[in-house]
Amino acid sequence: MTPEQLFSILNAIAAVAWIVLAVAPRRRWANLIVPTVVPLALAVVYVAIVAAVWTRSEGGFSSLADVATLFQNPWMLLAGWTHYLAFDLLVGSWEARDAAERGVPYFLLLPCLVLTFLFGPAGWLLYLGGRSAMARAGGYPLTPPARR
Repeated sequence: MTPEQLFSILNAIAAVAWIVLAVAPRRRWANLIVPTVVPLALAVVYVAIVAAVWTRSEGGFSSLADVATLFQNPWMLLAGWTHYLAFDLLVGSWEARDAAERGVPYFLLLPCLVLTFLFGPAGWLLYLGGRSAMARAGGYPLTPPARR
């Protein structure tokens, strides 16, 4: 399998997970599969790629130039992309869970999920900012209710 083929497969898996998260963020089965199973699978692929090619790759993490050199290897570039897919999905899953616990309306959550999918940290910041603004306005608690 080539890095390009695996890239297409991983993107498709992540896209399906994001669609499930966007369409059914409060379904129990979605909250098991999306934040657990899919990131776990992505993490396994990430570790397998890094383990297979790390010692044969030039570059590293000590400078931007070293990172650029590291990512000239298509397998390491794919590993980096897989890292993004896994962590952005974990953040989006947290947003969905947190919104459900606090009663954040779906129409406010959805743009945050889209932005997190496309631009990771920007979506998380939008969610945190919106959540804080709504809490200050008395829309819902800033801290989730205690679990029973």
